[in-house]
Amino acid sequence: MSAARAIGLLLGVAADAALGDPRRGHPVAAFGRAATAAEKLLYRDHRAPGAAYTALLGGTAVLLGVAAERVTRRSPVAQAATTAVATWAVLGGASLAKEGTVMGRALDAGRIDEARARLPHLCGREPGTLDGAGLARATVESVAENTSDAVVAPLFWGAVAGVPGLLGYRAVNTLDAMVGHRSERYRHFGWASARLDDLVNLVPSRAAAALTALCAPVVGGSAGGAWRTWRRDASAHPSPNAGQVEAAFAGALEVRLGGRTIYGRGPDRRVEERPVLGDGRTPDAGHVTRAVELSRVVGAVAGAASAATTLLLGLRRSRRR
Repeated sequence: MSAARAIGLLLGVAADAALGDPRRGHPVAAFGRAATAAEKLLYRDHRAPGAAYTALLGGTAVLLGVAAERVTRRSPVAQAATTAVATWAVLGGASLAKEGTVMGRALDAGRIDEARARLPHLCGREPGTLDGAGLARATVESVAENTSDAVVAPLFWGAVAGVPGLLGYRAVNTLDAMVGHRSERYRHFGWASARLDDLVNLVPSRAAAALTALCAPVVGGSAGGAWRTWRRDASAHPSPNAGQVEAAFAGALEVRLGGRTIYGRGPDRRVEERPVLGDGRTPDAGHVTRAVELSRVVGAVAGAASAATTLLLGLRRSRRR
């Protein structure tokens, strides 16, 4: 089983790199529609209904993964294929690189309005108030955070728990994106989704930061800078996980991230004063391009590491028998 899972993870990583997201019928989009329908039925401005909502949708995703593995347990080929499809469905490395590349090109050409229009494809920040430097900083931070959330974390859970881990992680992360933010509507209802997402990302985010330091020299970055900035600045970030990889990227690229961050508009407008991560220069279009390159390298190494981890865990289980 471990060999089939490892092969499936590698095939899924290759499919994401070669094909990107499915153009139609994306499973994550279908899950999002189901989550929206469930929210309409279950929403109350309290934590308990939010916890039930999170348990229902996250648990359903895990059970679907368990069922898929049981159906294919007698066929290594079917196991590998199922793992590959699930990995391809939940990874977001190719789409992340595509959006980051578009942002880098727009900023490099000075097309600020185009960059503002594209930023919502990467994050939920209010782009209208951002200049070129602000857009570059937002892009580098989003590329860093999503390298962990959309690439390293699903591969980690795929290595540890197979298809149930892949589907369960993506469900939890999607729910956090939908209801886990600190708006007035979701302050209580989204609490469980946000806290569960924090929990499942504790190890992957730190693994992503370590891989960032390891891979930094490949794109001309500083491994030592990534390590020092990660250890020094990550804990100052309000998120227990996003700050890990953002600080590592800041040190690797020798830039300064953080500062005033605005989300939403109107009554949902939220302003945060983020701590400064790193002590380099303000990011520009060139740093956006290098951040995308670093994200790609980290993703490739994470894919190989996930396959190796799967094989090692399988070996340990076989020795205990």
